[in-house]
Amino acid sequence: MQKLTLNLLILVLYALCFPVEQTIDYILIILLSLNLIYLCRQIFPFTVLAKKQIIQSSKPPGERNVQLLIANVFQDNRKYAEYHQLIKNCNPDLVLMVETNQWWQDKMDSIGAKYPYQIKVPLENTYGMLLYSKLKLVDGNVNYLVENDIPSIETEVELPSGELVKLFCLHPRPPVPQENPHSTERDKEILLVAEKAKKSKYPVIVIGDLNDVAWSYTTELFSKISELLDPRKGRGFFNSFNAKYFFLRFPLDHVFCSADFTLTSIQRMNSCGSDHFPMCINLQYDPKAIAEHDIPEADQADQELFKEKVNADTD
Repeated sequence: MQKLTLNLLILVLYALCFPVEQTIDYILIILLSLNLIYLCRQIFPFTVLAKKQIIQSSKPPGERNVQLLIANVFQDNRKYAEYHQLIKNCNPDLVLMVETNQWWQDKMDSIGAKYPYQIKVPLENTYGMLLYSKLKLVDGNVNYLVENDIPSIETEVELPSGELVKLFCLHPRPPVPQENPHSTERDKEILLVAEKAKKSKYPVIVIGDLNDVAWSYTTELFSKISELLDPRKGRGFFNSFNAKYFFLRFPLDHVFCSADFTLTSIQRMNSCGSDHFPMCINLQYDPKAIAEHDIPEADQADQELFKEKVNADTD
């Protein structure tokens, strides 16, 4: 959206403030116009004008619903009391908190009475994860898929109906100069989870801070390989980062689900002192919805790119 706004501004100013007379002027206007079209095409699926990728739940919430809260707390943030209030407001079945160290675990463990099922990986490197659940967790594992200091969580969740759902929780390292100049490790971890999701015999939900925007080629490839759907498509951006700068925000905190889910609600919650907004999502398991969804598919080129990325050398 930022690029689109700048592109549009430059195009308008160029047309209004400079005489369009020479060939170079026409070339620049054509290039700016083509880039504007390209950017519009990228973000259009995430506007309310586009078709919803996941249909709205037609049934009231019940035993097949699961409410999830995703929160990147920002490790140095100390406003833990606001997260306790957030959990009360959202009333989720599962709480995923990332960038959590031992200090954060000590401050949040008091919710354990209501969330007795837990998988906790507190770390001091800003990649710790805490998963608290009201619902029974079955065969939970902490995986280090690509880097030995970047965990992810894989578990089955037993819905109140007794049915099992496979849950993946991610927070891969972002491609930023101070940590990692390349996206190789991030892309590989995301796509390895996509492969796991595709092979799962259970309905699948993937949540977390993926450190990638919703319309990137990696996220699109993830969706095609996993055949998972994005509830934001057709509903809005739900920009979750950066909470501190209104003009520089992107959708980095994600939820994807298999086509046998419908969406009951999705909401960006108020910031609790972090640079990320928490996300609260309610999904309803409904196998009949598969027939109403357009499921993403990977073509041969996508499969080849997937193999290239998951086989890429990492440090």
